[in-house]
Amino acid sequence: MESWSPLALRVVVTGAAGFIGSHLCDRLVADGHSVLGLDNLSTGTMRNLRGLREHARFSFRTHDVCTEFDCAGRVDVIYNLACPASPKDYLEGPIRTLLASALGTRNMLDLALRKAAVFLQASTSETYGDARVHPQPEGYWGNVNPVGPRSVYDEGKRFAEALTMAYNRRHGVRTRIARLFNVYGPRMRRTDGRVLPAFLDQALRGVPLTVFGDGSQTRSFCFVADIVDGMVRLAASGVCDPVNLGADEEITVLELASSVQEAVGGSSGIEHHELPQDDPRRRCPDISRAKRVLAWEPNVGMAEGIRAMLASYRAGGASTPGEEPVGDG
Repeated sequence: MESWSPLALRVVVTGAAGFIGSHLCDRLVADGHSVLGLDNLSTGTMRNLRGLREHARFSFRTHDVCTEFDCAGRVDVIYNLACPASPKDYLEGPIRTLLASALGTRNMLDLALRKAAVFLQASTSETYGDARVHPQPEGYWGNVNPVGPRSVYDEGKRFAEALTMAYNRRHGVRTRIARLFNVYGPRMRRTDGRVLPAFLDQALRGVPLTVFGDGSQTRSFCFVADIVDGMVRLAASGVCDPVNLGADEEITVLELASSVQEAVGGSSGIEHHELPQDDPRRRCPDISRAKRVLAWEPNVGMAEGIRAMLASYRAGGASTPGEEPVGDG
């Protein structure tokens, strides 16, 4: 692990007002770092950053990463999370999604190059596509449809990984790549469109849960605090090869629906709909590399995580995109 003083870092986080980005900002500030958050607020919300509004070591700028960015002073670490992540968002904005992964990643890599900063690219399990290897190790190259509707996200993230490694090899940028698997937790929008917030929203409204296909497809869900911890460990690790971060226990969509109904109480039934094109049949990470090089593995179980997410929704924590910025730090 690289030796970093806990008080010595100035960190830039893109996608800072998003679901994962805001939790990352909370963690970094709590660890004693100074954080500059960037977000264009297309899918993020300032409500997610309300706990940092007055903090002396946090500042925010409304900025689209597809536009070049610079800031005065040193930058020690850059976490690049700026990109629509839910199918609902990236299918509605396919071009902006591709540009965020291409232009946005390049602009942040250029900043890392100028500042001699560590650069961590938030990638995704979607780089494996509809995988034919289970569980998915980092050495698996994937099974992605390059022209399907999901490709704007899948191929965008694959390009971002390739660009990140090119800057590492060509310019010596200290790069990291985190492949995140089905992250969930408080601050996910109820209208996000992904399966867990959709199930919780439907159960809370007392309407049937929408299951695509027969529900036998699997996912592996990892609580956001565990993912953030893995990303922080990876940034400090010196490991430039991709690292899977996720839970290594599979659950079928039907089992997930049952768990949500049990947590909410009552049963609103289930409706089956046609499976979307290129939807992965199985999704589970091999996290042996993360265990070995980061001494990391998930700690929060599904039941505990769902309860925390449900409590957030019941308390009104269903954020919407936009809202006014907290300032121009």
